[in-house]
Amino acid sequence: MNALIVHLVSTLFMTGLIVFVQVVHYPLMAKVGASSWVDYENEHTVRTGWVVIPPMCAELFSALWIFTYASTELTQGVAALGLVLLAVIWFSTAIFQAPAHRELSHGYDHKVHRRLVRSNWIRTFAWLARVPIAVALVFA
Repeated sequence: MNALIVHLVSTLFMTGLIVFVQVVHYPLMAKVGASSWVDYENEHTVRTGWVVIPPMCAELFSALWIFTYASTELTQGVAALGLVLLAVIWFSTAIFQAPAHRELSHGYDHKVHRRLVRSNWIRTFAWLARVPIAVALVFA
């Protein structure tokens, strides 16, 4: 399959998913009862990994391929901007969201949950900004 299509599809998928997570899923976590929280959070982490790791990797590798094999400087510049946003997403995940989930795996903490929801806006906005980039690369 063409790297541009893999890139576009994976970016659109992850953008839709992160908006759902930000607007629906993460806020609803506060409604899970304390008695089932640890099991819920641990299962959430495992199941989320199954859903997000393949498209995140497809998006990253296709973005790197597009940047490496860009036919024009303009295309390479647009691809570079997309890679910068991907770096923001991956670093945000590593620095903010993953540690918050690790903390929450021991028990619900309102402050940690609030930090998770607030910091996830970084990824939400970065993925939303990636959509026009992925579309532009298809038509470049």
